Amino acid sequence: MEAGGKGRPWRRGTASGSRSGGGERRVLLWLVCVCVWESGAETLRYSVWEEMARDSSVGNVARDLGLSPSQLAARKARVVSEGSEQHFRLDPHSGVLTVTETLDRERICPHSESCALFFKLSFENPVQLIRGEVEVRDVNDNSPVFPQKEVVLEIPEMASTGSRFPLEEARDKDLGINGLQNYSLSPNSHFSLALETGKGGAEFVKLVLERPLDREEHRELHLVLTATDGGSPPRSGTVEVRVVVLDANDNMPVFSREVYEVRVAENSPPGQLVVRVSAADPDEGSNGKVEYEFTSEESGNLFYLNAATGEIRVLGNLDFEETEYHDIEVKATDGGGLSAHCKVHVEVLDVNDNAPEIELSSVSASVPEDAPPGTVVALLSVRDRDSGDNGRPECAIEGDVPFRLTAAFADHYELRTSAALDRETTAEYNVSIVAADRGRARLSARESVRVRIGDVNDNAPRFTQAAYSMWVSENEAGAVRLGSVKATDADAGANGRVRYALVREEGEERPAVSVDAESGDVSVVRPLDYEEVRAVEVTVRAADGGSPPRSATALLRVLVRDENDNAPVVLHPPADGGAALGELVPRRARAGYLVAKVVAVDADAGQNAWLCYELAKATEPGLFRVGLHSGEVRTARAVGERDAARHRLVVLVRDRGRPPRSASATLAVALADGFSEGRLRASEEAPAAEPDGRLTLYLSVCLACVSALFVAGAAAAVAAKVRRARRGEPGTLPTFPRSAADSGAGSLPRSYVYDVRLAAGTVDSEFRFLGPLFPCFPAGLPQGAAEQRSSLCSAGLGQEEGDWAVQGRSPFPEDTAPRPAEENTSLGQCPWLTHL
Repeated sequence: MEAGGKGRPWRRGTASGSRSGGGERRVLLWLVCVCVWESGAETLRYSVWEEMARDSSVGNVARDLGLSPSQLAARKARVVSEGSEQHFRLDPHSGVLTVTETLDRERICPHSESCALFFKLSFENPVQLIRGEVEVRDVNDNSPVFPQKEVVLEIPEMASTGSRFPLEEARDKDLGINGLQNYSLSPNSHFSLALETGKGGAEFVKLVLERPLDREEHRELHLVLTATDGGSPPRSGTVEVRVVVLDANDNMPVFSREVYEVRVAENSPPGQLVVRVSAADPDEGSNGKVEYEFTSEESGNLFYLNAATGEIRVLGNLDFEETEYHDIEVKATDGGGLSAHCKVHVEVLDVNDNAPEIELSSVSASVPEDAPPGTVVALLSVRDRDSGDNGRPECAIEGDVPFRLTAAFADHYELRTSAALDRETTAEYNVSIVAADRGRARLSARESVRVRIGDVNDNAPRFTQAAYSMWVSENEAGAVRLGSVKATDADAGANGRVRYALVREEGEERPAVSVDAESGDVSVVRPLDYEEVRAVEVTVRAADGGSPPRSATALLRVLVRDENDNAPVVLHPPADGGAALGELVPRRARAGYLVAKVVAVDADAGQNAWLCYELAKATEPGLFRVGLHSGEVRTARAVGERDAARHRLVVLVRDRGRPPRSASATLAVALADGFSEGRLRASEEAPAAEPDGRLTLYLSVCLACVSALFVAGAAAAVAAKVRRARRGEPGTLPTFPRSAADSGAGSLPRSYVYDVRLAAGTVDSEFRFLGPLFPCFPAGLPQGAAEQRSSLCSAGLGQEEGDWAVQGRSPFPEDTAPRPAEENTSLGQCPWLTHL
């Protein structure tokens, strides 16, 4: 045996300095990334061992964040793992982060020395996103495994010392110190082990011929190759190496290059040529015929090797994002069993074949419309699996919307409001976010974020009218709908729910109308009387359900519509006067003579109060007529001598309502030639019409007293005149007082003559009074005396006669009109008195 280290174990990390330098660079790069990550956002970091049982604790998130479990539940904390699988679960009661399944680092991170799982912890109220990282530590749970149980090497006996023969590497799914650490070869006198590192960092184990072979001495050599990891306790795997010593074949195949370096795009279609390897063997015959094959089965999954030509073509889908380099070892064997090896280093070129991916981390359910600009609405992350410019996405918002994107930390953005919001203008926004990379053929992705604007009570109700007018018929029963008031509120929900109420002052009587709080329907609560209330005015308030509420007012005017609920009321003649006494009509009265006037009123309004009069019943229908609208009873023709002395008229008063209402008045009319006859006839029949005769007796006594006073006064006047004449005093006109107060001690002047008059012009009235008759003066009086006489006569006219005097016509028919005063020369003669 040579002192060449036969049987010595080879340890990983001591084979070459290039591997150590590459590891240091990776460690430095990882530290830089961690520093950048730490400067961008708060990160939770934990570590767990792989193969931990399900629901094992990772860490107490609530304690690390300084929050209580109740705060986590109130802010709706939830954990979302990055990727398609959910590895962690957050217990809301304790705040402990647990694993949802047994973690297998070799499955999760098959090609990475460090294995970390990332998760996001999102909160609401306020919105917050915290990134978390869980390092999965390797456990030595996998032993090194060789692809084959037995390796057969055919080595010619002419092989020179130092020849190297590649062996298939063992595969250990564990990494780091738990991964493959060294190889050892069973003790022998011909071979040793050597390790070579490829350009991509791959390591190859080779069997080095230390001593020439002699087929006559050993036809076959059996070696055992052991691979050992660095776990505690260590694990190992073995493979049997059977070396077959071939008979002399002077020449081995020789490749044109030991290493072929090629580049191929990741989107290369299947069948595309990658490279053509070539090995030459100067031997002849079968010893010079070379065939090519892959030394590793993994290479055959992505590439196809033509055994005769040495062409390597694309077989599967190359993906730069999965593997950037592929190291392929090709074996060329001649017909004599001699073989040579070369390496093909395939670099996969990145192509912009991956569009950016937008992931919404957290979205607020709604944003209040009074939220200030800069309020966070949503959190999102953008990533692109390409490299270089192909993997640098840029985010932007499409359209004119009041939102903007701000960078939070690496590949994470915050969607914030950029202006004031108004729900009444726009209740919802569909924000379209576009992420595009910087590749030549730019790829983009689009994501829509639906943002609802929460309502705030910033609008008061508004009535459709400032004032509402409605009609209701009087005496209408309660709870009758008259109409409705309407107010709208631009807000939503409770802020836009309008309720109505009447505005009432403290201590004010309950109004006659009511307003439904929900619908705004207006109805009367009690009947209204038009004659008492013509209109009802109230103030209606509309208030929303906000906090504090907003309100508006409107004027509600309810007009009462008159109904014909009042019958006409006859004022004259009174209903209780009877028909025994009545109006006096001269026998010589002509057609159109005013007999009486029926006066009636109606408490209603409008056409319900328009009255019309008609003669319903008469003793002699053709003698009298009634004015349709005036109610005046006049003679329809001249009164004749044959007409009956007494007449009874029934006048019907009717309004124009629907249905009409009516009342009646009864008039007694007496035809008389003179005052005495009429008075006597009335006095004769008075007891029959008046059950109580005391009033008549009193009136008779009064009449007698007045007559006596009149006679005494006349006598005194005559005596005084005679006395003056005897004394020689010039004659002077007597002065007459204008009222009873001018008569001194209460005695009436002698020049006044009184007649019995009936109240309201009816014979049947129980109240009679005395009226002055006009004094008569002799003709030839001075002008002043004549004027005084004229004024006195005018003052003595009755109401009806006075009206005629004003109108310039006589109250008597033409044939009964008195003659002028100049014709009555005798003292004491008065033509009007004669007429009366």
